[in-house]
Amino acid sequence: MAGNRRRPGSNHRPLTYSAVAVILVGLVLVSLRFVPGSPLRPTTGSHSPAAGARSSNTPTDRNARPEPSPSPSLEPLPFAAQDLSDLDIKGWYSWSVLDKRTGAIIGSKNMGETSTTASLIKSWIVADYLRRAAEAGQTPSDAKLDDATQIIRDSDNTRAEQFYNGVGRSASIKRLIKMCGLTDSKVAPDGGWSRTALSPRDTARLGLCIDDGRAAGPKWTKWLLNEMRLVRGVGDFGIRKAFPAKVQKTIAIKNGWIDRQKEQEMHINCLAIGDTWTMGVMVRYPINMGYDYGMKNCEKITEALLRPAT
Repeated sequence: MAGNRRRPGSNHRPLTYSAVAVILVGLVLVSLRFVPGSPLRPTTGSHSPAAGARSSNTPTDRNARPEPSPSPSLEPLPFAAQDLSDLDIKGWYSWSVLDKRTGAIIGSKNMGETSTTASLIKSWIVADYLRRAAEAGQTPSDAKLDDATQIIRDSDNTRAEQFYNGVGRSASIKRLIKMCGLTDSKVAPDGGWSRTALSPRDTARLGLCIDDGRAAGPKWTKWLLNEMRLVRGVGDFGIRKAFPAKVQKTIAIKNGWIDRQKEQEMHINCLAIGDTWTMGVMVRYPINMGYDYGMKNCEKITEALLRPAT
């Protein structure tokens, strides 16, 4: 029929284009459901795998940093400052303890008062000799090292005087005061080593100076500390005797003891270097009371300051 005839060039293309357009629009609408932020994106519940992954693995704040772990607190020193007036010690006494980890110092109210050191100062004389030798590029002979051993372990006075002359006498004490940061101490009026004036506070500082290597230098510090742990005979008394036998072996010491005829006094001094601390104790009392009284009091003062064993 003429009504069913198509015009020349006529076909189904308009219908085809419409169908394609509908399909494309549908595909776009479907794809928009999966675009983040699209209003057509379905809301996921807490049971959604995606939500679960995001909540467990993704921080809510990208700039958030983990909290730093608190630094461990330092173990307390074995000593606690306290009043020792009930010890019934005759004469003058003073003490000081230095924390090697922090530099903090505790002590008696008079810890800055000085007394003559006697043989305690030999620890510095030997340290000064060894450091200066190393700085000059010299290695002490075996004989010299044997002399140094006898000065430290046995407190030999003759050899100490020879070493003291070799390091410039009072110039050595001036180096001690400057190098170790002493604030109370003075060179002896006669320039001798025995009457060098140190306070218990500066004695503890001398202990730190020896321990950290300033005194004897990096080459000889370990050697000197070992010699001080091997002090023997009459010079082995005082601070470390207040500790258990096993601990005593780890503590380096140098003590001084002398009867001052001019002052009619006994001067007893104790230096000790422990694992985390250094300590100085000094006592003076009437000469007729003898050496043993002061030597025992160095130990007695230390015992009174020790914390109870836990």
